[in-house]
Order: sequence, then structure tokens, then C-alpha cells
Amino acid sequence: MPHFIAEYTDNIKDRADIRGMLKKVTCVLLDQGGIYPIGGIRARAIELHDYVMADDQEDYAFVHATLKIGAGRSEAVKKKTCDELFEMMKDHFAPLFAAGYFALSMELYEFDEGATYKHNNVHARFKKA
Repeated sequence: MPHFIAEYTDNIKDRADIRGMLKKVTCVLLDQGGIYPIGGIRARAIELHDYVMADDQEDYAFVHATLKIGAGRSEAVKKKTCDELFEMMKDHFAPLFAAGYFALSMELYEFDEGATYKHNNVHARFKKA
């Protein structure tokens, strides 16, 4: 962990550079000073084809992100991470915000590590000898 999942409306696909945003997410998470294990970082996006927003009378668009992390980090660490991620997202999507009706949101989901199951050999690549 952490896992970052962005859901986005298909009407922004050609203007949003979603993959570029996911790379920026990874950079923000890596820049948190080792708080998050590099081998556990995942950033992914889900394009939404079926959605209705507001009154459905305009070409509305949205991106909603969820950051999932294991429990145990301080409130200050969580706030710093979320603040930096959301600021990056606002900057990344500023052209869409300026060009039409666009909503951007993000939530933090913190869970108990005891309720997860993992089988991952990526962490071994980043262990210091």
C-alpha cells in the first residue's frame, strides 16, 4: 500500500492525460520520505462509461480519487500526503476546470492491515542489503 484509484468520466479521456496524472501520483507518494513502501505503491484509473451527474443537461465531467492506506500513520502525515496529492490533481486538471463543468474529489480510506491478504515479491527488489 498505498493504492490510489481514480474514477473518471469518459468525456475527458482525450483531454485529461490520465496516465500522466498517475505518474505524478507515484512521484508525490515517493516524495513522502519513505512513509510508503515503494513496492506497495499502486496508481490506477477506471474510465466510467455509465454515469449521470447533476441534472444531466450539460457535458459534466468528474474525477473522484480514493487513496487507500494501512492504519497507523499520524494525522499530520495523512494530511500532508492528501494535501499534496489533491493540489497536484487540481493543477493537473486546471485546464478542464477552466473549460467546462468539472468536479474533482478525493477521499482517504484507512484500513486495518490485519484484514488484508497479500502475495507480493516486488518489495524484495527495494529492500536494502
